[in-house]
Amino acid sequence: MVPLILVLLLVLILFGAGFALKVLWWIAAIVLVVWLVGFIARSGSGGGRSRWYRW
Repeated sequence: MVPLILVLLLVLILFGAGFALKVLWWIAAIVLVVWLVGFIARSGSGGGRSRWYRW
């Protein structure tokens, strides 16, 4: 009974880690898109201080 519980716990941990890593990849992709939009908007504004972020 104990080995079965340990195997199920291991499967649950691995499934949770895989889901968390997939969510982190989506967040990283969204941040990259926002950064690229900001970079394009800044380069097309004439080089003034009209940046909408302070990176």
